[in-house]
Amino acid sequence: VGWIQVGISFFITLYYAAIIGWSGLYAVKSLNKAWGADPDTYFFSDFLQFDDTSTFSTNFVPQIALALAVVWIAAIIVLAIGVDKGIGRISKIFIPLLAVLFVIVVIQALLLPGAATGLDALFTPDWGALADAGVWVAAYGQIFFSLSVSFGIMLTYSSYLRPRTNLTGTGLTTAFANSSFEVLAGIGVFAALGFMAVQQAVPVDEVATSGIGLAFVAFPAIINEMAFGPIFGFLFFSSLTIAGFTSLFSLLEVVVSAFKDKLNLPRKTVAIAIGTVMALLSLALFSTTSGLLALDIMDKFTNNVGIVAIALISVIVLDWILRRVDEFSSHINAVSSFKVGTLWRISVINVTTLVLGFTLIQELITLIQEPYGGYTAAQVALYGWGVIGLIVVAAFALSLVPWRGNHPLDGPPGSDFGVDPEIRRVLHQPRKYNGSDKQHNEKGAAL
Repeated sequence: VGWIQVGISFFITLYYAAIIGWSGLYAVKSLNKAWGADPDTYFFSDFLQFDDTSTFSTNFVPQIALALAVVWIAAIIVLAIGVDKGIGRISKIFIPLLAVLFVIVVIQALLLPGAATGLDALFTPDWGALADAGVWVAAYGQIFFSLSVSFGIMLTYSSYLRPRTNLTGTGLTTAFANSSFEVLAGIGVFAALGFMAVQQAVPVDEVATSGIGLAFVAFPAIINEMAFGPIFGFLFFSSLTIAGFTSLFSLLEVVVSAFKDKLNLPRKTVAIAIGTVMALLSLALFSTTSGLLALDIMDKFTNNVGIVAIALISVIVLDWILRRVDEFSSHINAVSSFKVGTLWRISVINVTTLVLGFTLIQELITLIQEPYGGYTAAQVALYGWGVIGLIVVAAFALSLVPWRGNHPLDGPPGSDFGVDPEIRRVLHQPRKYNGSDKQHNEKGAAL
């Protein structure tokens, strides 16, 4: 289960780096609005030189390849430096910078003529839609994906926490910050869409789009109509680039830390080796004329099938097979300020199982009935089902590789899978953690 999450992060990282490269190039191209009067044709035909007739193209697009190479070089350097000096230091710079840039972008969007029209479309509720079960499932899926659940990111970063970290307090802070930033982004996006709708004298829903089309087609069209379009465009795409890098580092950390711990190798060695392999694969797949095709299919299957399936399996294993939910919640309550109880259990176990199960079944039925996105069966088989199959096979193979320089936690459930009872007792003591407590630090380090 754990290695499947590593595999999912591995493949998501491959194409995520490409999107960061596109954003960086568009930040520069915004200064002279290089896309001209037809952003749609420019993006697909001129920028990507997209060819949907080829399953695997060897025709490289020079500017895409160069941008992608720069992204990977930067990422490998940061990962090789380490968590504190690399990811930690970069995040302390990038996150505040991202917040400042995005606030500026949102303010600029709110000052556009027609911004109120877009905000009306965003905040006017459709109460009738609440009766549609699909809306609730979609909302659950949105927060599920936005919090990066089942990517392995949460597990990896949690391994760096101190033993008595306030889990629920940290979790609530993270969720609130994430949702707040999404609301801020929504305000900026819909204000800009409202401006575009007024300019074209059409309803907002006719100019609204999502995903790649929103960022690289709709927004350039909006920038063309703005008085200070180049400045707005530079700030917008710079924000996307910075946000992308922070996410890329977290995805890469999952892969690097997994192999580092498994093989007991120096971090720098693993970061350079794994990073180089991933960079070469990413360049081969996504800097060619078939790159968008591979990206679209791989994104669909890794997210809508891979992540949902592994999350569902994780919940089932935790509750139905290992029967460790009660112990899990007891540990959370022992170290947290906000306690979890019946409502938490119902939400995490029952509701999550039902929603993810329903989502996965519906997705599989749709994907089996007809090839995704109008692509050929061969294209979907290679980048969709093939990738999922490769992740599962690789995860099984890696789970059989013995740990080097480590001891497996093979104790029975009652012993917390090999964790020393004394350490466990310390963890559950209702006392506040004191960083100067040498004995406590030593036991936490042992854990």
